[in-house]
Amino acid sequence: QVQLVESGGGLVQPGGSLRLSCAASGSIDRTYARAWYRQAPGKQRELVAGITSDGSTKYVDSVKGRFTISRDNAKSTVYLQMNSLKPEDTAVYYCNADPQGLRSSPGRHWGQGTQVTVSS
Repeated sequence: QVQLVESGGGLVQPGGSLRLSCAASGSIDRTYARAWYRQAPGKQRELVAGITSDGSTKYVDSVKGRFTISRDNAKSTVYLQMNSLKPEDTAVYYCNADPQGLRSSPGRHWGQGTQVTVSS
């Protein structure tokens, strides 16, 4: 059974930083694209950042220059380093994995989500 487990969320002041982690088990391996999505209350889920099996990355415009996605294939773990956080970054962040790469829709494998709250 595939399992994705996020960690690292929490409450942070505007301008602060958090690092999210997503560890995978089961059939997920280095050939899968990995991504972070987020969903704020009353808003659509959106792709925040994605990384392919060969390491190419994609970011939503609102986080470019502030967030960095990376992966450690030996640990089957993907990370999201979030710097210069803003209140509008507040959301539940979800880990995703897709054997077909980064596509217009997410892969079928999801983590449980981790809450990120940016507030004074």
